[in-house]
Amino acid sequence: MSAEGFRYVKVKLASGQVRDGGKAPLVMHVFPTFAVGGAQVRFAAIANHFGTEFRHIVVSLDGNLACRERLDPDLNVTFPVVAATKNAMLTAAWQYRRLLKDWRPDVLVTCNWGAIEFALANIVPVVRHMHVVDGFGPEERAAQIPRRTMVRRIALGRSPVVLPSRNLIRIVRDIWKLPEAVIRYVPNGIDLDRFATDGSRRGGGEPVIGTVAALRAEKNLGRLLRAFATLPSGRLVIVGDGPERPALEALAGSLGVAERVAFAGHHRDTASFYAQFDIFALSSDTEQMPLSVIEAMASGLPVVSTDVGDVAMMVATENAASIVPMDEAAMGRALGALATDPPVRQRIGAANLLKARAEFDQAAMFAAYGALWHG
Repeated sequence: MSAEGFRYVKVKLASGQVRDGGKAPLVMHVFPTFAVGGAQVRFAAIANHFGTEFRHIVVSLDGNLACRERLDPDLNVTFPVVAATKNAMLTAAWQYRRLLKDWRPDVLVTCNWGAIEFALANIVPVVRHMHVVDGFGPEERAAQIPRRTMVRRIALGRSPVVLPSRNLIRIVRDIWKLPEAVIRYVPNGIDLDRFATDGSRRGGGEPVIGTVAALRAEKNLGRLLRAFATLPSGRLVIVGDGPERPALEALAGSLGVAERVAFAGHHRDTASFYAQFDIFALSSDTEQMPLSVIEAMASGLPVVSTDVGDVAMMVATENAASIVPMDEAAMGRALGALATDPPVRQRIGAANLLKARAEFDQAAMFAAYGALWHG
């Protein structure tokens, strides 16, 4: 599907199958994809928390429903099929508007650029609307596309726009020129207790560097592999799966580190992996407020990361020197410094844990989203 998101809509589920006549508010969520990712995992956590307090429609515009596995089976949630083709933004918006009139959710929640046609469909309001921005695709990593900026300004100027990062607030305010009145800052939060560890494994033997990421191009795991290859010892564990895996496995072989690199694949519960890491690494080209960094902090880990999104502001002050430019040599030096100094790792990890407990508990996120969904 094109990153431009132009679509023609064909609905394959009758509207009578969407609504069940219940009294709980009906929230309609439109995702470019419902694959496992930060936005989708966050939605699952919030929906599970509120249980039957809300009913949900989840539209995955690419048909991928992999994150469905994270939803409580007792939730009242429907997954209507919306087929799509590109090069018809206005036609798509008109068709989506007919869906909104038919289904009449209590609130429409659109996510990122890929769902912008649904926001355009509601420009003359049919239902209450809010838009969530988690970041951008590779095509907008360096700069915003002017045409998209114009469309966002038109489509989102009167709806609450929810942003998990301060960097996104700057973009929305200064580049998109959206009014302050619509901007809502809601930091991501997690179940901190799930990632708690006594740290007893850490500091002994060769260091374990770990990452948890979808194996997609923008995560640039090649950068991490090349940085890791500069270390004389240690192991690297990559948790996650995706289209880049064959190329990354080949790269590990060509770098001569295949025996020291483990590709663990996709796992729904990653807490046990964090408990085995000594250092967490993030090598992405683009992020905003990555959940994986919060999870690493909650696990008491030091973080080596590219300087993307809010990461430098997320970690503790003691961790600042390990947030580096998008350069494999700089990442290699940061990993090497921590790999050879267990006491420093433990000190930074402890500071990160304190900051995670102070700022990233999921209770505040739940309260904010609950209020927005209720309106």
